[in-house]
Amino acid sequence: MRVPFNYLPMQFNDTSKIFAGWKKLIKTSDFTFGQKMIEFEKKFAKFIRVKYCISTNNGTDALILSLKSLNIGKADEVITVCNTFFATVGAIVACGAKPVFIDTDNRYQIDCNKIEKKITKKTKAIMPVHWGGASPTMSKVMKIAKKYNIHVVEDACMGIGSRINKKSPGTFGIVNAFSMHPLKSLNVMGDGGMVVTNNKKIAEWLRKFRNHGMVDRDHIDFWGVNMRLQPLQAVVALEGLKTVRSVIKKRNINARQMDMGLKDLYPKVILPKRLKNYHETFALYMALFEKRDQLLKYLIKNKIEAKIHYPIPLHLQKAARKLGYKKGDFKVAENQAKKLITLPIHQFIKVKQIKYVIKTVTKFYSSH
Repeated sequence: MRVPFNYLPMQFNDTSKIFAGWKKLIKTSDFTFGQKMIEFEKKFAKFIRVKYCISTNNGTDALILSLKSLNIGKADEVITVCNTFFATVGAIVACGAKPVFIDTDNRYQIDCNKIEKKITKKTKAIMPVHWGGASPTMSKVMKIAKKYNIHVVEDACMGIGSRINKKSPGTFGIVNAFSMHPLKSLNVMGDGGMVVTNNKKIAEWLRKFRNHGMVDRDHIDFWGVNMRLQPLQAVVALEGLKTVRSVIKKRNINARQMDMGLKDLYPKVILPKRLKNYHETFALYMALFEKRDQLLKYLIKNKIEAKIHYPIPLHLQKAARKLGYKKGDFKVAENQAKKLITLPIHQFIKVKQIKYVIKTVTKFYSSH
């Protein structure tokens, strides 16, 4: 039995509604800004209950724009977690700022108890990551930020549709970023992203900066860039918004079933704690597995497309050498990186496939 990780062929098996939307758009020649982009921004803002949404061409640019809107740059420091995707730190560096890493907790999120020790006079912001579609303890992050009068900029790229006590990720910080990469809960056919804020002044600056700094066709207020979302992708995103809640509901059902089947394998399999009142997207279903590398090969051999997110924490990457970190600086994240496996539990996975994954993992440990 095959258990695929990539669900995109199934998601886009029927593209009739998207193609119909594209056909209407093509007739308008509304290709570089347009009503579909504006419509999506309004609907997404309503979806997560925030005042302003500024769409961008990808999640990385959304992160960069968020930081730039706060004038974060050279000589500034931004605190973030060391086990995220490259884009989180790449955005900080692209703005000229210095990333300052924090270790993870047992849910693979930023360890809020270690943030204060890393705050200096140069700290301009904390960038918590809603890693895997779960969330850090945002109440603690916000309390620390308020105490030291520093900004919070959320990397909520994996958090579309999740909830923390009924509040959406990306609505805690002053300005925050989302992604519509193909493997996110709300995705497009390529890339897309959004910056959201409740601050009118920041929103106005963002709308201009992502569009060359333009006021209108003949005037600009300042030098900007082209980071707009393409209207063709806005059409795809609008269709995705209609089903994103049901997608996440199904992923949660699948995740609970996987949890039930794997929990009895403790301590060979260690599941992250599922917090009450935290509704995850399960963009990534991750757990810690003993004999990880052997198990991964065994799963793949048995046609279960498991992955690792990620085998090397960012502070140990070649790109981070100038930051001065070394092996052993973040022991929790380093230990997790040796044991993490991501299992497929997306919305198209069937019950029999989940049972097959559980049976295969159980069989591996019975003989190893």
